[in-house]
Amino acid sequence: MSASRRPGKSVSRIKTGSFERRLSLTRAGLYAGTRMASHMATNWFSNREKREQKHRAMLSSQARFLVDELGQLKGSVVKIGQVMALYGEHFLPDEVTEALHTLEDQTTSLEWSAIERVLKEELGAARLAELEVDPEPIGAASLGQVHRAVRRSDGLELVLKVQYPGVADAVDSDLNSVAQLLKIARLVSFGPEFNDWLEEVRDMMHREVDYRLEARTTEKFREMLASDPRFIVPRVLQEYSSAHVIASTYEHGHSVSSGPVKELPLERRSALGKAALELFFRELFVWGEIQTDPNFGNYRIRIAGEEGEDPGYDRIVLLDFGAVQSYSDRFLDPVRQMIRASYEQDLEAVIDGGVKLRFMSLDWPRDVLETFGNVCMSVLEPLASDHDQWPDYAVNSQGQYRWKQSDLPSRVARQAARSAISRYFRVPPKEFVFLNRKLIGVYTFVAVLHSEFNGEPLLRKYLYGEDASATSQSTKA
Repeated sequence: MSASRRPGKSVSRIKTGSFERRLSLTRAGLYAGTRMASHMATNWFSNREKREQKHRAMLSSQARFLVDELGQLKGSVVKIGQVMALYGEHFLPDEVTEALHTLEDQTTSLEWSAIERVLKEELGAARLAELEVDPEPIGAASLGQVHRAVRRSDGLELVLKVQYPGVADAVDSDLNSVAQLLKIARLVSFGPEFNDWLEEVRDMMHREVDYRLEARTTEKFREMLASDPRFIVPRVLQEYSSAHVIASTYEHGHSVSSGPVKELPLERRSALGKAALELFFRELFVWGEIQTDPNFGNYRIRIAGEEGEDPGYDRIVLLDFGAVQSYSDRFLDPVRQMIRASYEQDLEAVIDGGVKLRFMSLDWPRDVLETFGNVCMSVLEPLASDHDQWPDYAVNSQGQYRWKQSDLPSRVARQAARSAISRYFRVPPKEFVFLNRKLIGVYTFVAVLHSEFNGEPLLRKYLYGEDASATSQSTKA
């Protein structure tokens, strides 16, 4: 969870009793289901076009009603809704995912007296007395909130990420209740694919509330990035950490979309964009461990020359390692194959990779397979060797790719929509959904920085082991 979202109002407690929550959700679901049944009965006599229009409006209304109910409960229910919004586009109607996205705007925090109780229970009164904790949270999310603190003995600045009471114990019952709610409200059709995806959400939620795992993962990433000074990973302080509290060093920085970052010269913004892209390549090609949460609150930018230290360049602060996923080579090898084949313009190898990943099928008509393969290949546009295919507006005067102006995600979406893919497209394996989100997140991060650079040298470095700076010079020549 990032420390960038300042909460508004606070509440004294969160509903975490399974019976209490289930009762609230069941009431909401039954009410919503009754509304939907009534709507379908009265809508039967309308013509087809009007029926469709009314049905979509009703879906949207239903989804907003349910989101209001989820938002009032907070805790893991809200996080479940947020995860469903991020990864549910293949399973849920658009109206539902759009409504669920509004859950991300929730900023209610828990009152300090409740948080202080958690800290005393988890750390003990003596250990907690070593810290001076600011009662005002600097960030609040669905599972917990963040407080700044200072160690009295030496003035070390740190942050305490504190999990809300009862949240971890409520994950399973909450997820079952939300799934039941969607079913009662007739907002989703249950089937094997949806159930598989639901279990993935369950696993992800259990990882999110496992603060000991997150602490270990944070330290692991800190070690893996120790030799790359472009990145800063907070140091976990084990003596102030527990199953429901993570203490780490406070790492200052600006939000990615802040004024000071926007005002950086193009060269410096592009260097930050390259660093973000290379980090993704490392996760994908080297480590097999990927931070799958694309929330920009998980990143800060430390501007060179600020706060005393000055290594001579700007750095990316990486926060929140609760959504890191490990992938096997069995899954990643076809992904890497598709990336390499897309770069080498090998359509057959792209299709073969898609078939191995089980979201393409050799049973499809040949033209659909080729179209889908070409859509996949177009995603690698910023990393391509053939710059002649780039739209004029996506290239600056130095021949560099303009990530923001390229409007690539929208163009790829339009390309897919114009084809017959949707009639054949299968629900992709859950791993691919998370990985796809990560890629979109990286591209968006680079675009928000208004970076302008060609990604090919970096890609070649990880595909063929070539030196990126040498490749970059030869490309310019």
